[in-house]
Amino acid sequence: MQNKKDFGFGTQIRKSPYFDATVRWGATNFSVYNHMYIPRDFGNPEKNFQNLINDAILCDVAVERQVEITGPDAYKFVQLLTPRDLTKLAIGQCKYVLITNNEGGILNDPVLLRLDENHFWLSLGDSDILLWAQGVAINSSLNVKISEPDVSPLQLQGPKSGKIMQKLFGDSIINLKYYWLREIELDGIPLVVSRTGWSSELGYEIFLRDGSKGDLLWEKIMTAGKDLGLKPGHTSSIRRIEGAMLSYHADADINTNPYEVGLDRLVSLETDVNFVGKEALKKIKQNGIKRKQIGLALDCEPLKGPNTTFWKISKNNEYIGKVTSAVYSPRLKKNIALAMVSIEECVIGNIFNVKISNSNIKATVVEKPFYDPKKKITTAKI
Repeated sequence: MQNKKDFGFGTQIRKSPYFDATVRWGATNFSVYNHMYIPRDFGNPEKNFQNLINDAILCDVAVERQVEITGPDAYKFVQLLTPRDLTKLAIGQCKYVLITNNEGGILNDPVLLRLDENHFWLSLGDSDILLWAQGVAINSSLNVKISEPDVSPLQLQGPKSGKIMQKLFGDSIINLKYYWLREIELDGIPLVVSRTGWSSELGYEIFLRDGSKGDLLWEKIMTAGKDLGLKPGHTSSIRRIEGAMLSYHADADINTNPYEVGLDRLVSLETDVNFVGKEALKKIKQNGIKRKQIGLALDCEPLKGPNTTFWKISKNNEYIGKVTSAVYSPRLKKNIALAMVSIEECVIGNIFNVKISNSNIKATVVEKPFYDPKKKITTAKI
């Protein structure tokens, strides 16, 4: 069992309601995300990946803070924040959205949850969208309240996650569709459950609405999953890169626009929908982009872990881009990577040079996602 004294935590960074539970269950390393500690290691990352794709893992992702938007004009305001057309967003539905600034740069790519007519959560990646939203609201003339509620999500992910959910919530949970949510209680613990997750596997997010019950909720879920092989875990870099899922600050940032990462479908320019950055995105689309995200296969010995710096990519000794996320996939038996390169080089089969430390590595442009491109796993019936 890990001794908490070994970590040297301070008070300026918040702990999640599941912090003590994750330490008890073997968390060996933490990092900071959204001004909170997040467990990053429960042992071998490859074992964590195998647990995820074969059985199920429970991840403390309380760092996915919620920006709650309520008030008479909440819907209008949420639409102002995102270029995705929300006119068909139903109560009880979730959507993957982008938040863009006035220049069309991506500020974050959260999941939007609609709990009621004018009640929304933005479930954030690492960013300060709470402050951005409050700033946009000041000059919007819209009647909204923007706050961070006492809400802390867990991710239950993997092929056996549906069976564990059945044990916890009964057979009716089977009817919860992909990217939909349900308000529910578990033995008096108030929750929102959604069929979402950052894993590219079948999975659920369980949003705790009372932080004092974090330890209790963690133990209830682990107990329910004991006979189904449930293990404590952390978000898997291997699986998310296989699925070509973006990691904000790595694969996209404020200087990245939606077209560069292939998310044109999340930008609505042909409707009357108004949003921050619309005019800039019109110009970007009209003028065309100069770079784009691609998939790469790296021809080298298995990487020891994900990259911690951006690796330079060159062709004919000229710099053409950078590797943003890279990892060895034990399932595919090769090194895979997401990269941002000059638009004229985004051709399947192109061969580049990648500089890793003092080594020059051959890289080939390949299709992405690298595994399950049709999302048959995440959308499968339980």
